[in-house]
Amino acid sequence: MTTTQTSIDWTSVLIDQAAWHWTNQLRPRLEGLTDAEYLWEPTPGAWNLHPRGQGGTEIQGGTGELTIDWAYPEPVPAPVTTIAWRLAHVIVGVLGARVHSHFGGPPVDYLTFPYAATAQAALAQADVAFAAWTDGVRGWDVDALAQPCGPSEGPWADHPRVELVLHINREVIHHGAEIALLRDLYAHRDD
Repeated sequence: MTTTQTSIDWTSVLIDQAAWHWTNQLRPRLEGLTDAEYLWEPTPGAWNLHPRGQGGTEIQGGTGELTIDWAYPEPVPAPVTTIAWRLAHVIVGVLGARVHSHFGGPPVDYLTFPYAATAQAALAQADVAFAAWTDGVRGWDVDALAQPCGPSEGPWADHPRVELVLHINREVIHHGAEIALLRDLYAHRDD
């Protein structure tokens, strides 16, 4: 019996998983997102983006006209969040902070980010953050993927970068599905 060893481009496999989801599922699902949907609060007390000074949580982050609801530690149970909040989480915490710490992108954090006031501006921010992340990961070959994440990943600093990439893929898919569900709930709401 002859065994053949196939060479796998692991970087492409990892990126293709997230990119396929982004291009074929999530971004098409967000086409036509309105500002009303973007900021719609599905439950009382939902975490959202608010005009400066109008938020309801102890921490209000952001440098633009809107701030994000935040608390640390997070309340139990965690509040329901809006499409705006979830997009901000993906843009800032999932992608932007990682682009900064791993690929030299601009500093990004919840307290100083200029949150988008419109759905279209938020989607543009998301597109930029996703492209920056995937472009950065494309530069990691199999040896780089095996390297430790480093101190920016806190308690996971010693874990290999491949675990970080898989984690980010899960986060984008997971939060994208939540956003899609919120769009469905908005479309079928009974005001």
